[in-house]
Amino acid sequence: MGKKMLFEAGDLVVDFTGQIGMVLSMEALQRARVHFKEGERPGRFFAPGCCQNPDYITQVPVFFEDGTYDVMRAMNVHRRKDLPAAKREEFGKRLACCGESEKE
Repeated sequence: MGKKMLFEAGDLVVDFTGQIGMVLSMEALQRARVHFKEGERPGRFFAPGCCQNPDYITQVPVFFEDGTYDVMRAMNVHRRKDLPAAKREEFGKRLACCGESEKE
């Protein structure tokens, strides 16, 4: 049996301020840490060293449409199924520049 997670890599989410993002895989998070800036948005984990290995239950790594990423608290992001598929493709193209594409 696999590990239980509330969010899966590639899920489209919205934070409580309305910003759209995509959940990152562990590999994509490592690349994002090198190639993109941390967004430091409200609702993120901010204690040093707390989120080296997000669990996808309480700690969710998200890449946002402004080109930044954050490890968000799960209670501050919500999965959205009604977003257009073009959004997922747009995130995939942005992440492809650092060698990772979140395609299902």
